Amino acid sequence: MNILHIDCSPRPESHSRQLSAAIVARLIGVTSGATIIRRDFAAAPLPHASLDYATALSSPATLAAPPKGALDRSEVLIREVEAADVIVIGTPMHNLTVPSVLKAWIDQILRAGRTFMSTPAGKVGMLGDRPVFVGIASGGVFSGEKANQPDFLTPYLSVVLGSIGLTTLQFALLQATAFLEGDHARLAREKALAAIDLTVVAEVPRRATAEGA
Repeated sequence: MNILHIDCSPRPESHSRQLSAAIVARLIGVTSGATIIRRDFAAAPLPHASLDYATALSSPATLAAPPKGALDRSEVLIREVEAADVIVIGTPMHNLTVPSVLKAWIDQILRAGRTFMSTPAGKVGMLGDRPVFVGIASGGVFSGEKANQPDFLTPYLSVVLGSIGLTTLQFALLQATAFLEGDHARLAREKALAAIDLTVVAEVPRRATAEGA
């Protein structure tokens, strides 16, 4: 099984990193021969869209004949998604939504004619589905009866990843981290992980690297 493991927090011991690492460990525990493709966007952040990339995506004509090398980084990242049987993302909630380093990745993997088709009804995904586990850490509370702030992160990820064909998403939520320490943090993390259903891994067949090309 190939696992694409992405972390976004700038803090090396962050709650979201601990969540994503725990999810990966559980996946390894229920499968054999796991290979991990690692993307740490704090240690090696992706640049935001370049002039050439933005130009290439600006119209069907420029996308058909893009500037030389404009799509190279996007292609590498898309192929990592295609090669993965499972994707694990650890991310903090920054100002109610995804951090900019995760948005930079999203902007590179959403590409017309490559990962989605534009139709009169909207975007149609061109990639085969596979499980996506997202560990989210938030200093505040955005879900449940005690929510006191909006959540633009989980619906956004559901829509953008769904638009390229990734619809089997599960979220592990670790909230109020600003007030969690020691055993309280550990228990909250275990509770978040308990919501993850690993049985979906067996339900999605392995995809070839060239899928969607």
